[in-house]
Amino acid sequence: MEPSAQLGFSLQPLLEQLSQDELSQFKSLLRSLSPQEELQHIPVAEVEEADGMQLAEILTNRCPSHWVEMVIIQVFEEMNRTDLSERAKDELMGKQDKYRSILKEKVQQIWKNFWPGASENIHTVTQRYETQIPFCNPKMLRGPFPHTVVLHGVAGVGKTTLAKKCMLDWTQDTVAQTRHVAFYLSGKVLSRKGTCSFTELLAESAPNLQQALPQILAQAHKLLLVIDAFEELRVSWGTGTLAHDLGGDWRTRRPARVLLGSLLKRKLFPTATLLVTTRPEALRELRLLVEQPLLVEMEGLSEHDRRAYFLRHFGEEAQALQAFQLMRSNAALFRMGAAPAVCWMACTCLRLQMAQGADPRPTCLTATSLLLHFLCSRFASTQGQSPGPRLAAALRTLCLLAAEGTWAQTSAFDGHDLRWLGVHESDLHPFLDRGILQKDRDAGGCYRFVHLSVQHFLAAALCILGSEGCQDAGSPGWHTGGVQRLLSKEESLKNPYLAPVGRFLFGLANEKRARELGTTFGCPVSTEFKWELLECTVWSPEHRPFSSVMDTKEILYCLYESQEEQLLKEAMAQVTEVSLHLEDTSDLVHASFCLKGCDRLQKMWLRVEKGVFLENDTAWESEAQADGFRNDQYVLPFWMDLLSVFDSNKSLVFLDISHSFLSTSSMKLLCEKIDSAPHTLQKVVFKNTFPVDAYRNFCIVFCGHETLTHLTLQGNDQNDMLPVLCEILTHPQCNLQYLRLVSCSATPQQWAHLSCSLRISQSLMCLNLTGIELPEETAKLLCTSLRHPKCFLQRLSLEDCHLTEACCKELSSALIVNQRLTHLCLAKNDLGDGGVKLLCEGLSYPDCQLQGLVLWYCSITSSGCNYLSTLLQQNSSLTHLDLGLNHIGITGLKFLCEALKKPTCNLKCLWLWGCAITPFCSEVLSSALGSNQSLVTLDLGQNSLGYCGVKMLCDTLKLQRSSLRTLRLKIDESDPRIQKLLKEIQEHDPQLTIESDNQDPTNNRPSSHDFIF
Repeated sequence: MEPSAQLGFSLQPLLEQLSQDELSQFKSLLRSLSPQEELQHIPVAEVEEADGMQLAEILTNRCPSHWVEMVIIQVFEEMNRTDLSERAKDELMGKQDKYRSILKEKVQQIWKNFWPGASENIHTVTQRYETQIPFCNPKMLRGPFPHTVVLHGVAGVGKTTLAKKCMLDWTQDTVAQTRHVAFYLSGKVLSRKGTCSFTELLAESAPNLQQALPQILAQAHKLLLVIDAFEELRVSWGTGTLAHDLGGDWRTRRPARVLLGSLLKRKLFPTATLLVTTRPEALRELRLLVEQPLLVEMEGLSEHDRRAYFLRHFGEEAQALQAFQLMRSNAALFRMGAAPAVCWMACTCLRLQMAQGADPRPTCLTATSLLLHFLCSRFASTQGQSPGPRLAAALRTLCLLAAEGTWAQTSAFDGHDLRWLGVHESDLHPFLDRGILQKDRDAGGCYRFVHLSVQHFLAAALCILGSEGCQDAGSPGWHTGGVQRLLSKEESLKNPYLAPVGRFLFGLANEKRARELGTTFGCPVSTEFKWELLECTVWSPEHRPFSSVMDTKEILYCLYESQEEQLLKEAMAQVTEVSLHLEDTSDLVHASFCLKGCDRLQKMWLRVEKGVFLENDTAWESEAQADGFRNDQYVLPFWMDLLSVFDSNKSLVFLDISHSFLSTSSMKLLCEKIDSAPHTLQKVVFKNTFPVDAYRNFCIVFCGHETLTHLTLQGNDQNDMLPVLCEILTHPQCNLQYLRLVSCSATPQQWAHLSCSLRISQSLMCLNLTGIELPEETAKLLCTSLRHPKCFLQRLSLEDCHLTEACCKELSSALIVNQRLTHLCLAKNDLGDGGVKLLCEGLSYPDCQLQGLVLWYCSITSSGCNYLSTLLQQNSSLTHLDLGLNHIGITGLKFLCEALKKPTCNLKCLWLWGCAITPFCSEVLSSALGSNQSLVTLDLGQNSLGYCGVKMLCDTLKLQRSSLRTLRLKIDESDPRIQKLLKEIQEHDPQLTIESDNQDPTNNRPSSHDFIF
């Protein structure tokens, strides 16, 4: 039950106006109108015996005040004592109006402080998102709604703006009269707060309401509590210690973090409405605390909003659109422009440059160039004047503040921060006056940079201010470990602020930019740290930066930010492998810029997401298609620059283009470049790539490429590729040894042509046809080619090709005469025991040289094992057999073990993954292992042998010297007995490797490593 507090009217004088009979009637009606739980804790007799004064005391001190106010007025009206109900209403409204006016004034002052004279921008930022918040949307149906709303988004997109607008609306008449009390709590202020009560916490937010707080808090359902900048709290909420301290008593003094945890966990004021703002990096922590919140992601200004902003700022449409297009041409910078502050900086800077007749294009090249030009333009000195020493000192102070905020992961700086760093407020005045810093009076007078990117930029600038700045700074956080710590992966995982600072550090490694900053502020600068940047990233042997997509993406971003050719050349000189994932035009721009400096590339992986090229997106309307065409005209030059790697890298031998969405134009350029460049590619993979005609055009390029030895094509659903492949295979200069076709479509006639090509090609040794539905006639044609004396195939995979028992007869006849085929994969085909019988007939012929046979998931039972057992006992050439995912059971295993016991069995590797082998099979298997001297690998994964079964195997392996070198088991990690057995056996035979069955065979069968398809 919520706490009692002083009523909004004096109850005792009202009750004293009632006669004894009226008082009895009042008590009766009070019972009838009351929910049982409101009065159940008060004895009936106590209420019945009370006079007016005593009843007033009971209701005031022992019942929730908001309920008392409501029910008293109802009772008086039921008794037809409207005179008393009106007196109560008048008194109540008088006090509420007083509180309400104080709150309105406070909230309006908060609003005025935050957005002085910016009503148009306020409307733009807030109107789109207000409709998603139930209590701000009058059109939303009445009913229960989440009591906790979380506004999340990157810095500067309007979370605080919207939160304060919600406070303003909450205290206006546009929202239901019963909800009109709002409080603002700053995350930065809360992070500094020690032990206090919740009333003390709110009193700091609204000191004028201190006396009224008990009454306000007693009506929690009328409360809106805004917790702004949750990320500033820097508390590890995931630890379990907090849960023990949570409580619902608002009078009890507790640590501020515990009070906040109680509030978010709904222990404190469960009926109040909470509005929390946070950045993405703290959202996970917040979700550990709040239950069933309404999450509203704020993305800031839309593209239309940004365009309108430029038009308003410039006034002249032509200049505005030129500036807008410049910013739009840099996707990374344009994303930053979702924050109004970034738009303001861009407009301010570009407008000044245009007015001076300067070229504005370099300004929008990178984020570093924009922020540098903005900062310098705010301090542009009069011609002939040089900046004084105070300005240089002020810049160092500001950079120090920014750097410390980076390490502390804060963007708000209060008096405590300034004192700790020895910063005087007067040092900050030059930057306050020019809009680089802002003072937020509602967050304890904290200072903030106009946008978080400015803080990150200035934090990086501390490194170029020379040794003097570093020594004077006295900053333990920034200079311990220097650049190496800033760029370390370990630190970046803990601190999301570091990555953007690292990019700006690369941007300021540019000599020209560093000089511009030094000249503007009259301070010495140095870019010697640039070589340390490379040592910590590109040259770092332990990190191998280009070994992962994410590392590559970040490093290319950093190198592009530098725009320093010498740095780029040094960085890319030793790069031999690169994996590119182009998610937007920014990634393409970065990659094209950086790879121009690469001339030792050997392997490249490329993935292009949908949206980088828009020309072929048929889902768009005609106007959008026109935009897509214009977009391609913009990105194609960068695409051409990227493709120059085929000219400049004479050692490029591997290319993988997968899961990519190209346009007709970009695909054409790719093909032309590969065709015209020196022929060096040896292994090429082309998978799941659009447009639909890409496969055919891509294959045409490689006709006559004598260097190509491996080609993988996957995901083509057009019947236009196989004819070109046949041309490649039959070309006199063809050296293709490996061809893999996965989920590719073709007509029966085209398959017939491919079969004929196998008789002509003298280079092709491996053919992998996976996931292709081969008609029976096509399978027969392939087998006919296998029987041809000029077919040089050694490995053939027909996995998941819808083959049946009928196809096995043709395969068997081919195996009888073919002396070159050594590996055959028939996995995922419904061959059955009858198919195995037919295959064994062909395998039994002495001329058959097959060594590896994959029959994974082929509907084989114990009968099929009987045929295989007979074959294996006949000195067969078969050394590798995969029977995984076939239900062979104990009977099938017995047949196989009979063969393993024979000295004529040459089997080296046997895979029985998921074959329904139970502990009862262990004795048979142990006996076979005791006799066999050829088996090297045995896979029993996904078979439940239990402790007894594993023990029996281990006992056998300990007693007799075995040839077994790899044993895979389904191991119960929680059974210490099994762990002890495995330890003992490995101590007995150190050469034996026992693997736990923890791999998913969906994409990679256990035997795949041994069958090189």
